[in-house]
Amino acid sequence: MLEMLLQGISAVISDPISIVLIFLCTGIGIIFGAIPGLTATIAIAMMLPMTFSMPTTMGIASLVALYIGGISGGLVSAILLNMPGTPSSIATCFDGRPLALKGEGGKALGVGVVFSFIGTVLGIAAMIFIAPPLASITIKFGAWEYFTVTMFSLTLIASLAGKNIVKGIITAVIGMMFASVGLAPIDGVERFTFGSVELTSGFAMLSVLVGLYAISEVMKTAGMMQSGENFVATKFHMKGFGFSLQEFFSQIKNAIRSAIIGIGIGILPGIGGGTSNIVSYSIAKNQSRHPERFGTGIIDGVVASETANNATIGGAMIPLLTLGIPGDTATAMLLGGFMIHGIQPGPLLFEAHGDIVYGVFTAMILSSFFMLIWSFGAMRLFIRILKVPKNYLFPIIVVLCSVGAYALDNRVFDAASIVLFGVIGYSLEKLKYPLPPFILGFVLGGTFEQNLRRGLQIGNGNIFDLFNYPIAVVFLVATVLSLFFSLRQLKKRSV
Repeated sequence: MLEMLLQGISAVISDPISIVLIFLCTGIGIIFGAIPGLTATIAIAMMLPMTFSMPTTMGIASLVALYIGGISGGLVSAILLNMPGTPSSIATCFDGRPLALKGEGGKALGVGVVFSFIGTVLGIAAMIFIAPPLASITIKFGAWEYFTVTMFSLTLIASLAGKNIVKGIITAVIGMMFASVGLAPIDGVERFTFGSVELTSGFAMLSVLVGLYAISEVMKTAGMMQSGENFVATKFHMKGFGFSLQEFFSQIKNAIRSAIIGIGIGILPGIGGGTSNIVSYSIAKNQSRHPERFGTGIIDGVVASETANNATIGGAMIPLLTLGIPGDTATAMLLGGFMIHGIQPGPLLFEAHGDIVYGVFTAMILSSFFMLIWSFGAMRLFIRILKVPKNYLFPIIVVLCSVGAYALDNRVFDAASIVLFGVIGYSLEKLKYPLPPFILGFVLGGTFEQNLRRGLQIGNGNIFDLFNYPIAVVFLVATVLSLFFSLRQLKKRSV
């Protein structure tokens, strides 16, 4: 092991071209992540053909650098424009944007970048040291286990709903309804397609997120501009990292908890950072002594979201490397990168290509430090986005969002559907219905239904069959406890 570790480190460190390439790819990833509609997945997809002629370690190292940069970059537009650059930065909007509106955009960005770095490092550490034992647990996950995990996650709607739990539930149900459009899991029956071929594939996640947050924000801001309302605070203060040591140490507990959540969710295939940042934010809110301040502009929410989504990177790499199962769409692209170079991730990867694996680990560590350098180096440039006239900025954003939505699957329908969800998001906000439950319902709705139906098939239609699975029972108990504590907190708030 030690020999392969040294070989992997040497393959990256001793090659100046590899270091420069990792540095550049990290910066490119941040740019892709910062632009709403473009994601780390798209960045990796565009870079993938270029790695074919590279040495194996260099090629895969470039892809993981794009991955880390892309996930980290999403916080820029989330904080400054209330438009998450990636699905992994949705929850960053909740407190990051209010901080920017208070004139504390520098603090929000500084906190986001530093804790993104911490989350990335902790995720990589988990990937290096605890990948085998964790992988051995997740391989035991079947339909009932995933069903109860999803059900537990849905109980977090209570914390995302704000003061009106009924409106939160309604919004989540609407999100789940949109998730059910297309072909049904298992039997492939068409649902809510109305004879449209485009709807058979359902709505793309990226289109939903971009529409709900980016396009609806453009609509809302356009209305504010028309009414002459001053909606952006352009003043900011940036000293050092943007926040004090006291603020940093006060968030250590929050960061560690969020990193564990991010790693854990990352390990579960198919869930990813789009869920981990929302779950982490919700738990941070539930565990806080001042939950009512969440959503008003506090660093706790930014820390929870950004630590979790970056920790998910390391978590998602664990099933990829040890089982050959991608944890999210970005690692699915990375799987393609491995296979292009004739390498099949799986249980034998560490024995057959240990030097390459440890080379990838080294590249990820380097990329996390380069992310920190890139982010703080361009911080003041990011802040200046606040001063760009919105009548110039927003048309560009709409175009980029449309291009990003189209590029994901090359469907014009995806680009057009961002308008639909923009209208939905704008309407829900006008009616004071919270958007986060919609996202949670849409993200988890498909997984919930699919695994419920698979579980019922396994149990011959008997839902009580899940009690035969200890891990599922554990998550079922966690669901009940989560509901109990959520309802108790809501009752306290209403008193």
